[in-house]
Amino acid sequence: MKDILELILGDAPAGDFATAALPERYRGVCVRKADVDMFQGMPSRDKDPRRSLHVDEVATPEIGPGEAIVAVMASAINYNTVWTSIFEPLPTFGFLERYGRLSPLAKRHDLPYHVVGSDLAGVVLRTGPGVHVWQPGDEVVAHCLSVELERSEGHNDTMLDPEQRIWGFETNFGGLAELALVKANQLMPKPRHLSWEEAACPGLVNSTAYRQLVSRNGAGMKQGDVVLIWGASGGLGSYATQMALNGGAIPVCVVSNAEKAEIVRRMGADLIIDRTAEGYRFWKDEHNQDPKEWQRFGKKIRGLTGGDDIDIVFEHPGRETFGASVYVARRGGTIATCASTSGYLHQYDNRYLWMNLKRIIGSHFANYREAWEANRLISKGFVHPTLSRVYPMEETGQAAFDVHRNLHQGKVGVLCLAPEQGLGVRDPAMRARLVDRINLFRGI
Repeated sequence: MKDILELILGDAPAGDFATAALPERYRGVCVRKADVDMFQGMPSRDKDPRRSLHVDEVATPEIGPGEAIVAVMASAINYNTVWTSIFEPLPTFGFLERYGRLSPLAKRHDLPYHVVGSDLAGVVLRTGPGVHVWQPGDEVVAHCLSVELERSEGHNDTMLDPEQRIWGFETNFGGLAELALVKANQLMPKPRHLSWEEAACPGLVNSTAYRQLVSRNGAGMKQGDVVLIWGASGGLGSYATQMALNGGAIPVCVVSNAEKAEIVRRMGADLIIDRTAEGYRFWKDEHNQDPKEWQRFGKKIRGLTGGDDIDIVFEHPGRETFGASVYVARRGGTIATCASTSGYLHQYDNRYLWMNLKRIIGSHFANYREAWEANRLISKGFVHPTLSRVYPMEETGQAAFDVHRNLHQGKVGVLCLAPEQGLGVRDPAMRARLVDRINLFRGI
């Protein structure tokens, strides 16, 4: 990998990348099939990614038609990496086994180890047969939708394809590694004003927020909409907050402490609810919610908005907040949901949904066009990466632990081949124009 890194750091011409030898092995962050029972019987919170995530040397996969191998300069932690590392809701090796039965080429993914990670920024090293748009030497980021597109269902919206998977979670050879195997239709241009670690961190969450909030496949936000954003300073909510502000909507930002309230205030949001300071307890106990708390929450929202109810709820905590989300949405309003980081089994009072003509929309990642548009917002400087801390690849377990325990703000990055932060900026003039906003979001 040393020769490849020297080419990248030396800004070598594209032809040099095309002729550079690929290593037979590379380092990747893995979970091991032999470890799937290591946390059995433990509460989720006590399961420690530092014990299950390993930096292993693994074989470089064969490249297939329509694919590319990318030298990964930087990656990032997503909640799916946390789920993988604690083997919840089930071990990801079941995904790899099922994928492996699809075709002889897919069989490559069914291994006793899983190289994880659903984000990357790096340089194309090889392309397989049938790839014409991307060439060795191209600087790219990757979105995480891996899709076969052999069935008709996926051709209106690739997220509906029966064989769509989240790369690095439901496939092998993910982005927390020195090399990654991706489909060519996952690649997008790296924003030129960003460093490698900044460019790596938006891919999954920025695209997810775009589809869920902006796209016609999601909530279809328009100017003037009042948008309730849970976790507004976090890895997903911070992008939703920026999109709401840029799109002429009115974000009502829910955060969990005064520090996070200050973060969204510096983003430009005015309507902020510190749920800890307000003492909201939407559940009386493990089995019973408290509608009076929903009502108190709704009253707080109307006090902030001058009497307006919520047009769109950007919902991702899940079980803990879903009853309140359904209640506070206005008549005819929309609850767009993904993730469920506090639990998958949602409970709500259906009277508030059916009698008030509200809609619940399920949203999962994004199709290629949505991911491209979300990346374009980054490239144009309208949306900025939210990056709070960067770890070396050897400390990925600690990075995932931080996300698991909610010790982070925004996104947590990981340096893979990049030897230090701050490398990879190709448009310093644009960066200089945006430096105040970039530094703001780097401080999240």
